[in-house]
Amino acid sequence: MRRFVQVAFYLVTAAIAGGRGVEAQDEYAAVRPTLETCFVCHGPNGASRQPLFPILAGQEFYYLYVQLKDFKAGRRANPIMSDIAKGLSKAEMKTVAKFFSEQTWPDTGYKSVPALAAKGEVAADAGLCVQCHLGGYEGNSRIPRLAGQHGAYLKKTMLDFKTRVRKNSAAKSSLMDSYSEEEIAAMADFLAGL
Repeated sequence: MRRFVQVAFYLVTAAIAGGRGVEAQDEYAAVRPTLETCFVCHGPNGASRQPLFPILAGQEFYYLYVQLKDFKAGRRANPIMSDIAKGLSKAEMKTVAKFFSEQTWPDTGYKSVPALAAKGEVAADAGLCVQCHLGGYEGNSRIPRLAGQHGAYLKKTMLDFKTRVRKNSAAKSSLMDSYSEEEIAAMADFLAGL
């Protein structure tokens, strides 16, 4: 009987410790509440289905981290995002950015309007956008992926740079000044369909 009690005690202790081990292995446990908040607008695991909320899943790590820093510092204006970022430490911002960067970029199924996309491609080529965003517009480190992002979000973002609502890239604001709103809409359609 004593041996049975010892074995039972060992099994119960191992089960409890094993459960704790699973939690300890979840590197995102500390930011799960923040991630759940993000999912409300940006979709499960950052795969947004809402056209005005950007896809975060599969976006570049460093770009995401810098954007969180910019929201916290006020270089990007968005009351919801600024409030969320304000409560995050540097380590938490990096962990959130890492989580989203490790997800798979979703296929939105968007099909560009051929004539509009052609105009958008010409405009993007004229701006030499591929120099930073790379040939497939997939981004790299500090440069965001644009290919397959929601067109409505891209259009709003480019207009925010043009009108200087978004202040975290003076170079993009200057570049967007050179485009008409129609060209911006065409570029958004072209990029969303990639």
